[in-house]
Amino acid sequence: MKYTKFNFMMSVLGIMIYVTDLIVDIWVSVRFFHERQYVFGVLTVSFMLFGTLVVQCFSYSWFKADLKEAGQESHHCFLLLHCLQGGVFTRYWFALKQGYQVAFKYSSKTENFVEKQINDRVTDLSMLRLFETYLEGCPQLALQLYIFLEHGQANFTQYAAIVVSCCAVSWSTVDYQIALRKSLPDKNLLNGPCPKLVYLFYKLFTLLSWMLSVVLLLFLNVKIAFLLLFFLWILGIYWAFKKQTDFCVSTSMEILYRIVVGFILIFTFFNIKGQNTKCPMSCYYIVRVLVTLGILIVFWFYPLSIFNADYFIPVSITIVLSLLLGIIFLLVYYGTLHPNRSEETKLDEVDGKPIQRDCRMKHFLME
Repeated sequence: MKYTKFNFMMSVLGIMIYVTDLIVDIWVSVRFFHERQYVFGVLTVSFMLFGTLVVQCFSYSWFKADLKEAGQESHHCFLLLHCLQGGVFTRYWFALKQGYQVAFKYSSKTENFVEKQINDRVTDLSMLRLFETYLEGCPQLALQLYIFLEHGQANFTQYAAIVVSCCAVSWSTVDYQIALRKSLPDKNLLNGPCPKLVYLFYKLFTLLSWMLSVVLLLFLNVKIAFLLLFFLWILGIYWAFKKQTDFCVSTSMEILYRIVVGFILIFTFFNIKGQNTKCPMSCYYIVRVLVTLGILIVFWFYPLSIFNADYFIPVSITIVLSLLLGIIFLLVYYGTLHPNRSEETKLDEVDGKPIQRDCRMKHFLME
């Protein structure tokens, strides 16, 4: 697949969003500590560390695997860079440097292996961004929404954190979907703006509805909320083990991968094995609808003094409409716009159904 100037600009936009998200998170955490809101400050820093540590682990393991495949020894400088949390920036440096050469200086006769190399680099980055988005961005978004609804107002940094988190989730999800299909030669491309936008709205609206529902549950009872999320996490991990994913070479990294997959499944549905997902996806969103309605019903009959009543009706309407729109966009995407809709067996994208072993993405989450 040819790497174009548009692809290069999208990579530039990706690192801009990544850096902006990082700066805003640091800014918000510093402000919390400055205002002596230590619990919120510690939670913000914890979410950041959790996401970035997992991402650095996967990034370094992929560097080692790539160097081993190329017959080269692993350099200690790569390990040091990842220990200093610079793995993603290192990958962006290589991707943008080579991408610029391919997009602006190489001729149309650029050899296929050069195009493949840069596409593989961009694909790796899309996977890492997806990890960080759901490991750090989603909990961060829930925390900021909780603070906003609790106090009934927010300062500029909190508004910025909410907006940037939404943008990061949206961008990483769509970028991942595009990179996924570009890296798999046996998959149809996601062509045109319409499928991309419909897919974006499906993910964004279902996620927004769920995040607001979780925040309402936190107001009801923090312990119940965490028990529910922990239970869903365990179910996701169990599902990953049951499907026997084989994304990583080493057993330890595969276990970490399944733990991360379970965490992602708390927030959104992904196909983790490349099989027909009509039944699992239906069950997933039926449960999502029932849990969401249950939370709203409890709040209608159990008013809370800690919660600002002026926000409850608008939040309830937003939750219902977002979930409804999300389901509608889901049906439209898979019913009419999915690239595989003309095939006899429809898949999301695959994780763990190998076609050729030289592409990491063939064993990753698919949509």
